[in-house]
Amino acid sequence: MRLSIWPNPERSFTDTLEIVRAAEAAGWHAAYVADHFMDNVAIGEPAPTPMLEATSTLVALAQATSSIKVGTLVASATYRHPAVLANWAATTHEVSQGRLLLGLGAGWQENEHHEYGIDLGSIRTRVDRFEEYVAIVDDLLAGEVVTTNGAHYHLHGAHLSPAPGRGAVPLLLGVKGERRTMAIAARHAQIWNAWCTPAELEHRNGVLDRHCAAIGRDPRTITRSTQAMVAVLDDPARAEQLRTALAGRPAVVGSAPQVLEQLLGYAEVGCDEFIVPCWILGGTNEVLATIETLTTEVLPHLG
Repeated sequence: MRLSIWPNPERSFTDTLEIVRAAEAAGWHAAYVADHFMDNVAIGEPAPTPMLEATSTLVALAQATSSIKVGTLVASATYRHPAVLANWAATTHEVSQGRLLLGLGAGWQENEHHEYGIDLGSIRTRVDRFEEYVAIVDDLLAGEVVTTNGAHYHLHGAHLSPAPGRGAVPLLLGVKGERRTMAIAARHAQIWNAWCTPAELEHRNGVLDRHCAAIGRDPRTITRSTQAMVAVLDDPARAEQLRTALAGRPAVVGSAPQVLEQLLGYAEVGCDEFIVPCWILGGTNEVLATIETLTTEVLPHLG
């Protein structure tokens, strides 16, 4: 099982780059950026925290690194037309020398859509739009000429040049709807991702496998990726306090041996990539210390 890093978008670019370079030096698999413009607060409440824009941040990280993969986790289908995003992805694929992981999601955060006047729509609308969106991006990146007259997008002989080729830019679909969105992942994704506990991951892996079987796809061709809040703490009292605070959310908390045991639980149910969010790790020095601990005490035992 591979480890990846996910710096939260309110960190400065200088700090983000330092974290990503440390993960790269440690041999971690990928670094991800979130696609949000503001804090997730109620509509009308102030959201003053500065945030880095995802696509420009990712290109900058690609230029400042050489081996670690870089990806969106995940780019919202509501913010950019699929043909525009596909063009960006093709260019970033070239800039990064083939290290882009294109994470896509249907969109969910209400306040930023409201503030910027971007239509979010009902859950059904989001899924319908996402289904069209993913198919367009996939086909354009593959080099297909795309004509479509869907409910949300209308393309007329659209093409992409240069087109990387099908699968050259792996599509990561961040979805968990068992009936429809995971079926979309079965059709188009090279990587599937959702926040999960080990039990949830085992269940959803089974759901994805069944969707693959329904269309004749080998389920082993889809990488299984997840994340949970992570904290390496030697103080048992602090660890227990944090577990209580995170109750109901996927979390990996405890001493390095305890964290290893919990991550092995993910590996046992089919996790190929575990992503470490930086949300609760503290300042940059604390994040770097966590990367070092996980690299030396945990990663060698994950297989």
